[in-house]
Amino acid sequence: MIDGVVRRLREQARETDERRLLVLAGEPDGTRRTAADALDAAGIDRSDATLVGPDPALDCEHLLPERSAELLGTTRDAVVLDLHAACRPNAIGRAVGVVDGGGLLILLTPPLDDWPDRRDGFDEGLAVPPADLSAVTGNFRHRLVETLRAHPGIAIVDVGAERVERDGLTDPAPVRAGGGLSVPDGRTFPDAVYEACLTDDQATAVNELERLRDEGAAVVVEADRGRGKSSAAGLAAGALALAGRDVLVAAPTYRNAAEVLARARERLAGADALVSVDDPETPHDLRATDGRIRFRRAADCADGDGLPGDPDAVIVDEAAALPVHVLESFLDAPAVAFTTTVHGYEGAGRGFSVRFRDRLDESHHEVIEVRMAEPIRYAAGDPVEVWAFRALLLDARPPVDPLVDDARPETVTYEAIDAAGLLADEHLLREVFGLLVLAHYRTEPDDLARLLDAPNVAVRALVHDGHVVSVALLAREGGLDAGTRADMYDGGRIRGNMLPDVLTTQLRDESAGVPVGYRVLRIATHHAARSRGLGSRLLDEIRAEFATTADWLGVGYGATPELLSFWAANGYRSVHLSTTRNDESGEYSALMLDPTSEAGTDLFERHADQFVARVGDVLADPLADLDPDVARATLSALDRDGDPDLDDWEWRHVASAAFGPGLFDMAPGSYRRLVVAYFVGDTELDLTAREERLLVVKPLQGRPWDEVAADLNYHSTAQAMRALGDALEPLVDAFGSDAAHTEADRYR
Repeated sequence: MIDGVVRRLREQARETDERRLLVLAGEPDGTRRTAADALDAAGIDRSDATLVGPDPALDCEHLLPERSAELLGTTRDAVVLDLHAACRPNAIGRAVGVVDGGGLLILLTPPLDDWPDRRDGFDEGLAVPPADLSAVTGNFRHRLVETLRAHPGIAIVDVGAERVERDGLTDPAPVRAGGGLSVPDGRTFPDAVYEACLTDDQATAVNELERLRDEGAAVVVEADRGRGKSSAAGLAAGALALAGRDVLVAAPTYRNAAEVLARARERLAGADALVSVDDPETPHDLRATDGRIRFRRAADCADGDGLPGDPDAVIVDEAAALPVHVLESFLDAPAVAFTTTVHGYEGAGRGFSVRFRDRLDESHHEVIEVRMAEPIRYAAGDPVEVWAFRALLLDARPPVDPLVDDARPETVTYEAIDAAGLLADEHLLREVFGLLVLAHYRTEPDDLARLLDAPNVAVRALVHDGHVVSVALLAREGGLDAGTRADMYDGGRIRGNMLPDVLTTQLRDESAGVPVGYRVLRIATHHAARSRGLGSRLLDEIRAEFATTADWLGVGYGATPELLSFWAANGYRSVHLSTTRNDESGEYSALMLDPTSEAGTDLFERHADQFVARVGDVLADPLADLDPDVARATLSALDRDGDPDLDDWEWRHVASAAFGPGLFDMAPGSYRRLVVAYFVGDTELDLTAREERLLVVKPLQGRPWDEVAADLNYHSTAQAMRALGDALEPLVDAFGSDAAHTEADRYR
């Protein structure tokens, strides 16, 4: 039965240069045995196949689902994705992008009619305490099954019943259009480089990558998967090495950059200029007659010691899969290229486009953008790509600009949107999820399942003329029983309770999990309607709705001055700053609370007071490199009574340093408490932003005087010291005791 279905499916995939999807539904043992038969029937060599699943059930390469990111940037004739133990949307997205034209994606699933009602390992992660697994719904898999049964190019075999539900053949089979290649004018790379290109898009990308010969250039190559961006980068790397350049190639892993290095090696060998390869299997170092190409893991290039070997140019492949702080390290390169995926954000997040692009645009580099749309690995209109885009909403978009251009706080309505409503209205689902994808760097396919199935997640939106213009994703947290709280206090990880977890485990408050709150996971406003107060209107509506049923509203995010100001303006107050940087955003995370009940107020008050008491010491050590503007905004968002609590000796010392001959270095703790009191209080003093930054970097962070002078553009350390005294004078006047004022009067 399976042999004939698979042979025809594989033949049609090859004839059309498309992929086909084969679903083997049934119990695990049966589907795994049938998968082996399917690979044989398709004539796919085991060396060209990868199994992604919990067990090495096939005699081919095996990856655990949590390691599926290693597939990014690779190409396989077949990927077998075992979904019995856990249906992970991120893994599905990664697997789809890896299969080459003419190849097969094989999904191993439970019986399709039963699948939405079964609970698996992924669902366990959605069962956030106090809810249990029974509260998780199967909406995502219900929708997934519907798309599998509706889209062309998908064969479905019921293994247990030995029945072919769909043969997956398209009738008539589409034919890929051909055409000649248009080679750009004014090129300087060798003609052989352009002759190796397969599409006009690829030739254009290579032509733009010629700019890497120029110091100060930054080329951004964006494309969906399968468009040949890595191959274009490899062709350019080879051409640069032929011209005597030292090219550094960076990616999350060597496997991710294998295509770049393979194309570069071919160019060097084709020009008879390949001098040596350090390892034929994994060539990390290609030496040309005059130049060379080196691979390094991207994370190893961000250790603070500069780029290894001072390259002439850097090519960063799979940039969307890298944390922002790693991406920033490549801005030190003389010339740099980033290849990044547009819709293939399968589990990698969108830190590149949402968080990093602004930093790239603000750098000293001239940014050149090139977009590749024409598929190379498979034909345009490939049915498996079309299916994946719909099933995972990889191409979800918010409303087009004209539909929301005139949206204002007074023209919108506030709506609670439940999972059933999203499942029933594909247009609404695409608008909601599309807005979340474009506005937040961490939105990924797993979030689609979370949106549809997690019992603790709620969606609230502002709608303008029937279109979503602003959306918030909320997670219920807290309300934990004594046993769960004790487990958390002792170091146990409790799913989905981020704010109570941090307050309990890191700040040692075992009762932090008692009050019930709602954390804002995501909030996004359409780019055509920003800066009009819509985000604030949405938060106001959320507060009004939940004020009687929750004890607090909260948020945790990668802190920037702009975001801190936004949340503070909407009534949220700081209670914590993380002491390590977020891997994706490259920023320290801020936690903020907006209490809505007496219990929530008690929680906030004790943690705000503790934060004031400890923040000076934290800034002096683990947060000594924190952006001073982030520190200013975080402390200002505390809104506490400013009381430095200094005794008379301390006040005399501070006053003498501000107005007279006293030395700051003799009692830095006194100055630290005074500066904290200034920032957290509501005292209005006429200090400039530069003076406030000075109060952060020296009294709070304790940076060396020469570093302070350089960072704040003082001519000398002496000038910086005098400026600190000037900045302290109004603080002494505003907060000082009689002893402080008496001391100050001696020098006026």
